[in-house]
Amino acid sequence: MIRARGILALAAGLWLAAIGRDAFDGWVAVTVLPPLVPETSVLVEDRDGRLLRAYTVADGRWRLALSPGQVDQIFVDMLVAYEDGRFRDHAGVDGRALVRAGAQAVRNGGIVSGGSTLTMQVARLLEESGTGRLSGKLRQMRVALALERRLTKGQILSLYLQLAPYGGNIEGLRAASLAYFGKEPARLTPAEAALLVAIPQSPESRRPDRHPDAAADARDRVLARAVAKGILPADQAAAARRETVPVARRPVPAIAPHLADRARVADPAAQVIRLTVDRGVQVALERLAAETVQHQGERLQVAIVVADHATGEILASVGSAAFRADARQGFVDMTQALRSPGSTLKPLVYALAFDEGLAHPETMIEDRPRRFGTYAPQNFDRQYRGTVRVRQALQMSLNLPVVELTEAMGPARLLVAMDRAGMGYRLPPGQPGLAIALGGIGVSLQDMVQLYAGLARGGVALPLRWRMEGESAQGGGARVVSRAAAWQVGDILAGLAPPPGAPENRLAYKTGTSYGHRDAWAIGFDGRHVVGVWLGRADGTPVPGAFGAEVAAPVLFQAFARVKPALVPQPPAPPETLLVANARLPQPLQRFRSRTAAFDGAQNAPVVAFPPDGAEVERLPEGVMVRVEGGKAPFTWLADGMPVLTGERRSEVILPILEAGFLSLSVIDAEGRSARTEIRLR
Repeated sequence: MIRARGILALAAGLWLAAIGRDAFDGWVAVTVLPPLVPETSVLVEDRDGRLLRAYTVADGRWRLALSPGQVDQIFVDMLVAYEDGRFRDHAGVDGRALVRAGAQAVRNGGIVSGGSTLTMQVARLLEESGTGRLSGKLRQMRVALALERRLTKGQILSLYLQLAPYGGNIEGLRAASLAYFGKEPARLTPAEAALLVAIPQSPESRRPDRHPDAAADARDRVLARAVAKGILPADQAAAARRETVPVARRPVPAIAPHLADRARVADPAAQVIRLTVDRGVQVALERLAAETVQHQGERLQVAIVVADHATGEILASVGSAAFRADARQGFVDMTQALRSPGSTLKPLVYALAFDEGLAHPETMIEDRPRRFGTYAPQNFDRQYRGTVRVRQALQMSLNLPVVELTEAMGPARLLVAMDRAGMGYRLPPGQPGLAIALGGIGVSLQDMVQLYAGLARGGVALPLRWRMEGESAQGGGARVVSRAAAWQVGDILAGLAPPPGAPENRLAYKTGTSYGHRDAWAIGFDGRHVVGVWLGRADGTPVPGAFGAEVAAPVLFQAFARVKPALVPQPPAPPETLLVANARLPQPLQRFRSRTAAFDGAQNAPVVAFPPDGAEVERLPEGVMVRVEGGKAPFTWLADGMPVLTGERRSEVILPILEAGFLSLSVIDAEGRSARTEIRLR
């Protein structure tokens, strides 16, 4: 009978235990958890994933996402050893630790060590609850048990790494590592790791920037525990204790701030934005920008853009000398401001003239005073050189020759080319006039760099990219000028003398100064990169004495030196390029004559009668048939700016062009008058 009663009592006890267990499980299962994905800072990274800029969360705190795999293992080992030695084994609440903490409290008449696990600390941080009240502790235990059932140990540790308080508005290990050591938490020393383990226990009283002695003492206790647990050899711990703690907070990185802001506006939902920027190049050029204006008064501003013209990727974008509200208006992104480009559009005019068959680098052209209706341009120095080669006219940045060429083509031709290059611009009121060629138009530095990148790529323009998403645009883009014309312009610009003290490296570059000395420009390229520099005042007021050649060109050469140690050579001339002296040019190309001058001598100007403009033409076995009406023989025919037939007296001929595709045909008569047609050859 007694044995039977014992069995019944045991069964009843087990039954009650099962009921209690089930009730406990149910109690844990219905726990209402706080959100398990805390808001973290929006991050902007460079092309290799290195942090450029971070933004605070809604309440102004720095809280950067971080996973255990991004943390130095010594930190994780120290953290677990110091805060929760059985973290890998318990289910959220460590009974042994609670019993030990209670016994110590009884023996010592007060709390000696806490019984909180890392999971319980995560529960407290998620709910932002206190630790002193019994009800709060019980709530943390319940949430911790529920967290262990829904999350892995790695996920719980990741939450701790993101939420641990480090004083002030710093939360999480990554923000603390950047703020106190200026480095990512994957590269912590033992001393640094120990300090970052210690601070969250009492974040305000152990802040090293305010209480360095208390911070050092707490760090040393963590180091002692690490030695006791076999994590760190005693000699390494001794060396770590000799390191000083940081006594000031570092600013969270704010590299490429203007471009980062643009990226965030473009994709406000993105949590991590990766730019094409190279962090090292960006930092070097931001430093150069600051140095450039350091002793130049309070209002002079500078902007720099660097791009890889092979891919169209922006490697650096410096919108101002400093991202702050100062007299320079540093918050304004001057890479995007519409400003007068001065003479930096001239290379495009010359390239178009080469394609139109109006000129060649060795063509002779007049630099003499002339009035174009009511427009009477002058050279910058108010001097005139008479008859010069086109090559010299571009290198000396003479105004009269480029206006002559623009008049011959029409200003609309220049605007069409800018459209094809993907440039945005702002025209003055009224019809576009010849002053466009001299900078009478508003363009941005980034778009000017995009134009020069197109010239550097053989006449094909790509939209500059600053987001890593998507494929590189290699091989695509819109053709603006022919390969030969682009190379010829680059060859001319590479012959410019560098600024005093700069290396003789045949950098192809052009400077520009806008009317009234409001803008100074320098843009250049080698075989791989293109760099643009702008200097001026953000409010558009004049900068007396500011010339592109004197203030912007030296910065351009310094920028190239900081981008890479040596220039990449320019490619060789395309095979279709006409490389001859003036005497061997076709007669109409030996000396430029404006179209108005030609019309003064005759009324019967040449016209391409076949093929008509915009036609799609079937290719004959021998080439393409063309016919000119009017004009005076002999005729010179050009395809994409390249002479293919000279001294031709017949009005109808077959040009030996066998390659299919889009084609620009021009004909020039004996008096220098020309006509042009655009076709597609099948």
